[in-house]
Amino acid sequence: VQLQASGGGLVQAGGSLRLSCAASGRTFSRYAIGWFRQAPGKEREFVAAINWSGASTSYADSVKGRFTIARDNAKNTVYLQMNSLKPEDTAVYYCAADYGRVVVTTTATDYDYWGQGTLVTVSS
Repeated sequence: VQLQASGGGLVQAGGSLRLSCAASGRTFSRYAIGWFRQAPGKEREFVAAINWSGASTSYADSVKGRFTIARDNAKNTVYLQMNSLKPEDTAVYYCAADYGRVVVTTTATDYDYWGQGTLVTVSS
């Protein structure tokens, strides 16, 4: 599966953005999808994940209550709605696909495929 992340941009603190992760391939619905981010000079970190059906999700503590992950398997797309953005959310955001796992994982090395990343910049 190939992944294409989009929707990044420049937003003021308190604003919102919606990221999209579009996937190619007919087996998209069999993949869990995760979002990770990497800020300059920092390690890549988990943000959110959703299982193949959308029934199970997981969020990093730093984004709980502000970010929402959802998927539309008919459109081969996963969304990350980001509200109440903070300057510390500034990073390159990546989506990744994990095949066949029943429970979502927060570990980057568990994911099989990665998109190219989209930059989110939150100004104070």
